Amino acid sequence: MKFTRSASIAALAVAITACSSPDSVTEDAAVEAAPEDVSATTEYAVTRNAYFGDLHIHTRNSFDAYIFNVRRTADDAYRFAKGETVQHPSGFDMNIAGGPLDFYAVTDHAEYLGILPAMNTPGTELSELPRSKDMFSTDPAKITAAFQGVGASVRSGEKIDEMFDQPLINSVWLENIDAAERHNEPGVFTTFAAYEFTSVTTNRDDGTFGGGNLHRNVFFKDAAPARAFSTLDSTNPEDLWDWMDAQRAEGYEAIAVPHNPNVSDGQMFKLETYDGAPLSSEYADQRMRNEPLVEVTQVKGTSETHPDLSPNDEWADFEIYTRLLGSYDVSATNGSYVREAYGNGLKLEEDEGFNPFKFGLVAASDSHVVGGAYVEDDYWSKVGIVDGLPVNRGSVPFDREKSWEDQPVNQQTQNATEWFSRWSASGLTGVWAEENTREAIFDAFRRKETFATTGPRMKVRFFASFDFKDDLASDPDLAGKAYAQGVTMGSDLIGDGRAPSFLVWALQDPNAAPLQRAQVVKVTSGDEQVFDVACDSGSPDRETHRCPDNGAGVDLTTCAPTGQGAAELKTVWSDPGFNPEERASYYVRVLENPTCRWSTWEALAAGTPPRPDVPQTLQERAYTSPIWYTPGN
Repeated sequence: MKFTRSASIAALAVAITACSSPDSVTEDAAVEAAPEDVSATTEYAVTRNAYFGDLHIHTRNSFDAYIFNVRRTADDAYRFAKGETVQHPSGFDMNIAGGPLDFYAVTDHAEYLGILPAMNTPGTELSELPRSKDMFSTDPAKITAAFQGVGASVRSGEKIDEMFDQPLINSVWLENIDAAERHNEPGVFTTFAAYEFTSVTTNRDDGTFGGGNLHRNVFFKDAAPARAFSTLDSTNPEDLWDWMDAQRAEGYEAIAVPHNPNVSDGQMFKLETYDGAPLSSEYADQRMRNEPLVEVTQVKGTSETHPDLSPNDEWADFEIYTRLLGSYDVSATNGSYVREAYGNGLKLEEDEGFNPFKFGLVAASDSHVVGGAYVEDDYWSKVGIVDGLPVNRGSVPFDREKSWEDQPVNQQTQNATEWFSRWSASGLTGVWAEENTREAIFDAFRRKETFATTGPRMKVRFFASFDFKDDLASDPDLAGKAYAQGVTMGSDLIGDGRAPSFLVWALQDPNAAPLQRAQVVKVTSGDEQVFDVACDSGSPDRETHRCPDNGAGVDLTTCAPTGQGAAELKTVWSDPGFNPEERASYYVRVLENPTCRWSTWEALAAGTPPRPDVPQTLQERAYTSPIWYTPGN
């Protein structure tokens, strides 16, 4: 039977229109002749263009995708990103919202890469294993047990000898590299050879995959080695960095991007090494050399901050997901969120002279069905057949009931309650780069000129300088002067005794909601503050630093937005509490007007009340990489 998503979602969608100002970041950019080795379609923009992509995608070659009926390949993933239709394991068509992306990366788990497809292929030695019979059984209990067995091996680093085939793993890795090469089109669409290193920690030994997430996605700038380093080599991320340093010496430039710190059980940003030793300047240097970025939002929630860590931030309680991997246990909060890590890094720099948490921000989907669900009104979750339909992920009541009362209690409903219903339609990485090529985009990763969005393709600029004029925001050569006179997101600003000014500039995604406010989040070693700096309606209050209410809302009977919003927010801002002797990091957070959450859209389409234990609306947002202020000598 073929399933199709209800057409009523599309019928209920309301087009949001706003007068959009020209994107002078692109139009005013000086254009030079493209380098000879780049496609003639490439425009080289001195003031850089915004490009959007997803850096975290899985295919049939990942053990935790194939087991849930995912059969699509890396080629299918790239075709999806370029705008082609791909079928979901549950039978409906997936099409990318908002048009083709600019860059994409398949990041299959290196552990047992391609092994499960071989186990399910008659005639192979792996298909004759007793474990193969249970792995692809029709009995959910047997499938779950078989999956947990593989997951436990990935977590412990102890190989299952009978199903471990390094030559096969290497050959599948090379196939993924070849797929990236086939689909890379300089100037049009960029791909990277990449994979996921799947480290998991746990404080219990129950023989399952459950635990704290220490996963990293590893990207190669161009050429990639013939073998990927996995947790079956070592579960220690610091050993991964040693391997990356060795590969770099051989000419294979790479970076690793940690993801889901929010469910790391406090381990991602802990104040000691993996083995419990004190941090050092050598550790900080190696970590920043290999991990200049962190994934701040994706399907398994947002890792910016937590209400318990930021009680004075009214927007901190956003898509908070806290369950450990494969578990109903709740992750530790401290050590799991980037804003706290920024403050701890500044404290280490003040006390010890080094900062291991000086990272920029990116986002991704972590889709395991080759294509990400980036918008709330066209959502298909992550895993495959277990969460592919609304009833499976708990956005509509079970057993075709129209009420949330007296719902059955079983494994399926518990998974929907604890996991799937709390996941997010997120996210995308934005970069500012001269052109859409591997070299230019990877260089943007390196310099951390990146921003993360929860799905919309809003564009955000952030600069700092001691020389910006108050009228810079209205200057026709805004971007050119900002680059010439200041530093951009991901950079250091070294003090000279004067107070800096910050240029904040955000443009609405024309396919998404209007913008409500732009904020600067300031973090020091002992404090944090959130400043509204640009408002759709009026100016921020000088005492509270908050925008007036613009009256935007949502009609929950139709999901139609109400109220007004901005197509563009732009300002030059100065920190009213600036202390020239105090280290600080500043980053921008931009909020759209409220819209319906995906779970509300699906309940509306099904004619049922929205799930009561998750938010009915949300405010999509973007986060820039910080600018770090350091006092001068």
